[in-house]
Amino acid sequence: MTVSPLLEIHQDACIKCYSCVRICPVKAIRVDVNTEYPSIIPERCIGCGSCFMACSPAAITYRSSINEVKELIASGEKVAAVCDPAISGEFHDITDYRKFVQMIRNLGFAYVTEVSFGVDLVAKEYKELLEDFKGKYHIMANCPAVVSFIEKYYPELVSNIAPIVSPMVATAKVVRQRYGQEIKVVAIGPCIAAKDEALRITGDGRIDAVLTFTELRRLFNEFNIRETQLEFSEFDPPLGNKGSLYPISDGILQAVDISENLLSGNIITTEGRNNMLCAVKEFDSRIDLIRRHFNIFYDDGCLMGPGTSQGGEKFLRHTLVTDYANKRLNTLDPEAWKRDIDEFKGLDFSRDYVPDDQRLPLPSEEKIEEVLEMIHRQDQRDNDIGCESCGYPNCREFAIAIAQGLATTDMCHIFSGRNRQEYIKTLRTTNEKLAKTQEALRISEEKAKQEKDSQLEISALVSAMLQQLVSGVVIVDENLRILHANKAFIRILGEEAAMVDEVIPGLEGADLKSLLPIHFYKIFSFVLSSDESVERKDVQYGNGVLNVSVFSLRSKKFVGGIIRDMYMPEVYKEQIITRMKEVIDQNFDMVQKIAFLLGEGAAKTEQMLNAIIESHQSQNKK
Repeated sequence: MTVSPLLEIHQDACIKCYSCVRICPVKAIRVDVNTEYPSIIPERCIGCGSCFMACSPAAITYRSSINEVKELIASGEKVAAVCDPAISGEFHDITDYRKFVQMIRNLGFAYVTEVSFGVDLVAKEYKELLEDFKGKYHIMANCPAVVSFIEKYYPELVSNIAPIVSPMVATAKVVRQRYGQEIKVVAIGPCIAAKDEALRITGDGRIDAVLTFTELRRLFNEFNIRETQLEFSEFDPPLGNKGSLYPISDGILQAVDISENLLSGNIITTEGRNNMLCAVKEFDSRIDLIRRHFNIFYDDGCLMGPGTSQGGEKFLRHTLVTDYANKRLNTLDPEAWKRDIDEFKGLDFSRDYVPDDQRLPLPSEEKIEEVLEMIHRQDQRDNDIGCESCGYPNCREFAIAIAQGLATTDMCHIFSGRNRQEYIKTLRTTNEKLAKTQEALRISEEKAKQEKDSQLEISALVSAMLQQLVSGVVIVDENLRILHANKAFIRILGEEAAMVDEVIPGLEGADLKSLLPIHFYKIFSFVLSSDESVERKDVQYGNGVLNVSVFSLRSKKFVGGIIRDMYMPEVYKEQIITRMKEVIDQNFDMVQKIAFLLGEGAAKTEQMLNAIIESHQSQNKK
């Protein structure tokens, strides 16, 4: 089964602000050179969801599981919902968690259980792993975005990821042991990356679908399920203990009293995008000096995951989680909880990880310098710092991204602004020159109005005729300034030419070099300098192919060009016919030459035979 990408950017809503590029921690977003629209590279993405949360026009969406969950429930099979304890911080608008449990049941779930019990089991595994220290330091594997980041960008650290499943997977194992191996499991939580994590898990820990909290809210609205209409309902056992604190980054440590003492403890907890990046980097380079295990979360704990409602208040959610944990602990039966722990502690909670190196090779220093020169930063001393408006920390990193095909020069606001100002200045100068020319023409019109009117009428007819042509037509002078261009030429060049056309109708006076790539306008330069025509040359332009003919109109002064889009049906058909005729003519010429050679050989052979016959006849007479 083909699975759609976890995150997608929709161009119809994208405003090309590049907020997603700036926020992506692994630069998994490429900007297309031709369209300037960003797109996500699935194999490089770690599923953190930062781009989704940063996109103000909501042009980025993540893979929905709503229809998948509805189909599971409608199938008639028993389906269990396993709820992340962060749910208490998300649904602050629901007064009692027991009402919330009943709302989930009303969607059609046969069982509703807590992931907090899975946290208790996994925390116990971590305590045993960390206490049985054998000189190897570990990174806890509870955050799937962190795991994916290490597998793809620090594959040499894969062996340092703690070989323990996430609480979500541990809870699925518990549910299947208690309620049957054939039961379907839907995880409900704050994490987008968990959707991809679920695709990798098989066996009794498999997750059939992952719903985010926001998707769950949409299901409640779709089925008109409201708290005020329902009675209380408790979670299905087994119930969790201190695992309810898991949404807070160090909650899993407190679940089994793993020491966080700054003097005697041996574990460091950190959270947040930048802290995660720094933590993994320092673990890789300085673990011999740090000598601590790392407990890392990408977001500010699960409280603020990308699957939660946007605009949530971190410390309010923190308070709601701790209040909920206290409430659960006040009603928990410790003896029953211990019996449940003993029942399920024999399950296999181990897991392996697979390196998936997505690091791009560093371009050569020559290539980096070439790009820096292109964006006019080669002489700057501050290439290791920058405004970061392009999405990269400094100009050098931006140049590297351009060389790697991840970015374009137009993403640099300084470079783009300078180019725009220079081009506007050029256009203004051109307009001033045109104004002077128009004034001279006006004076000339007064002297010879009748002749002028006649010329204008002829010019208008020719221009009208050219505008009707399917092929693009352009006439330029020796400086490659456009004297005339028809609509087809502007259409073939695309959006940028159309924008210039609004300022200068017909592109009159525009610089051809600013509109065409170098390999294209060099054809016109060649014809101007050599007076040799270039006929029917195929030129790559953007994603298409253009057939170009350029010829001299006046030696060294003016050239004209005819450009045809090879992908247009009428041009395509004409080209096929023309090129077939050329092949036929070439073959016919070859046949004629062969016939001529054969005929000349036959004549010589006839002369030789006649000479032999005459010789024999004379001997016979003698």
